[in-house]
Amino acid sequence: MMRMNIKTKLTFGLLFLFVVIICFGVLGIYYVNRLSNDASKILKDNQISVEYCSQMLKALDEIPGDSSKIAIFEKNLKLEENNITEPGEFEATAEVRYLFEQLKKDPAGFDKIREMHKAIFKIDDVNEIAIIHKNARASHYATQATLWLTGIVTVLSLVAFTFVINFPSVIAKPIRELTEGIKEIANKNYSKRIHLEQKDEFGTLADTFNTMAGKLDEYEHSNLAEIKAEKGRIEAIINKMNDGIIGLNDKNEILFFNSAAESLFGLKEKDIIGFYAADIAIQNDLLRTVLQNETSKQLKIFLDNKESFFVQESILIQADNVVGGRVIILRNITPFKELDAAKTNFIATISHELKIPLFAINMSTQLLEDKRMGEMNKDQTEVLGAIKANAERLLKITGELLNMSQIETGRIQLKIEPVMPEVMVLRAMQAVQQQAAQFGVSLQENIEKDLPLVDLDEEKTVWVLINFLNNAIKYSSENGTVEVCVKREKEIIQFWVADHGKGIEEQYVDRVFDKYFQVPGTTERSGTGLGLSISKEFIEAQGGKIWVNSNYGEGSTFGFNILVNPLT
Repeated sequence: MMRMNIKTKLTFGLLFLFVVIICFGVLGIYYVNRLSNDASKILKDNQISVEYCSQMLKALDEIPGDSSKIAIFEKNLKLEENNITEPGEFEATAEVRYLFEQLKKDPAGFDKIREMHKAIFKIDDVNEIAIIHKNARASHYATQATLWLTGIVTVLSLVAFTFVINFPSVIAKPIRELTEGIKEIANKNYSKRIHLEQKDEFGTLADTFNTMAGKLDEYEHSNLAEIKAEKGRIEAIINKMNDGIIGLNDKNEILFFNSAAESLFGLKEKDIIGFYAADIAIQNDLLRTVLQNETSKQLKIFLDNKESFFVQESILIQADNVVGGRVIILRNITPFKELDAAKTNFIATISHELKIPLFAINMSTQLLEDKRMGEMNKDQTEVLGAIKANAERLLKITGELLNMSQIETGRIQLKIEPVMPEVMVLRAMQAVQQQAAQFGVSLQENIEKDLPLVDLDEEKTVWVLINFLNNAIKYSSENGTVEVCVKREKEIIQFWVADHGKGIEEQYVDRVFDKYFQVPGTTERSGTGLGLSISKEFIEAQGGKIWVNSNYGEGSTFGFNILVNPLT
């Protein structure tokens, strides 16, 4: 028997329904077009000729009293001569033309009006008879089309109905049997088997189910020795792991203590198995710290004659919402710490070494811009501008990397002194004035008067304000406005920069101060993604708090709060 999978069955079923729809549609279109063509022929040829005859008769009756009707008669006669479609119509039209030519020569003495009437009526009769015949033929086609379409719809509907009734059982029946089998397995009836005759995915699934049920049945009836062997293998795996692992039951008694944990805590598993963990922790400071620590706190432990770093993870063992104990894992992250330190030192070294040649490049571009060195053409000026812009960008990136390396190594050097808030704001605005003009953005200041001094590192705080302003300018619309505000709220001085640009989507607002994070969808990718992270570290190192408010589509506001100098 040919093996047919579910996908093939569904494909054939849907293809069948598609063919039914196509057949019905093609037949319907054919008969509709046929009827439409017959109807259009009736109106197009014969009905128009009848109208021409009517106009000629009307004009002929008025010619004796109005010779201008001759032109109307001749116009309709010419149209009729160009619309001859039926047998006998040509002869009748030729007779009208012959008589009309005599009429034009002597309208007053023409005496064959009656013959002309007869000839015109002959044309009219020929076309009306044709209309009757064509209408009868169209009615015949309509009746035939109705019978054919009714018969076809009836047959296709019966076939489709049979298909719709029978085909779902191909899917539903095996699913029902599999569901019943799974329920039996869930109730630990491992003797349950499913027998399907289908040679498709359901048949394969039934065979797999039966294999699984057999394995479960075998496991259910396995002896205690096999269970102990499995337990021994699991314990061997746990002991081979490099992470320290401690197992506790629901009474907080020690169940297992692997080799790595023995080295860390200086304890032997055989001496503490079954003991209450809190009693052992009285004599062991590290175990006491681990038992009291409920979070993933980083631990520094002196191990193998060097400082090592571990992260604690606590896993609750639950069954049916009942806690059966927990497993404590101490993961050794010392290699990652060492790599991180090496990375930080590398970045600091490279950034420092890059600054010297970058300063040299910057100075060289400034010298080349000096007209005393010679005039440059337009292309040279553009190339020099590109060199200067990229050198400045690299200087900014290296500066950010150096700042970040200082932060990561805890070597931030602060020069705290009383500073006037308005002075810092003006310095920051002057630094970005050229960039604002380049982007067509206007800067506005809103500084409260008589502000007290604040204890800050002026250089680093101005750096933060410049970073805020740079971002606001870049993401403002052309001819937009960026506002710098300073205001006192009780014992706090608030600084903030507001723009009316695109804003930040809600799901990204909480991440803007993360290292290397850049909001998805922004076209600006020249930075490192460190500016806001460094700003946060600088402000928090001075005891302040950094914040952001943003409504997507309306703009963003970045700011920070600093305590007022208590002596002012």
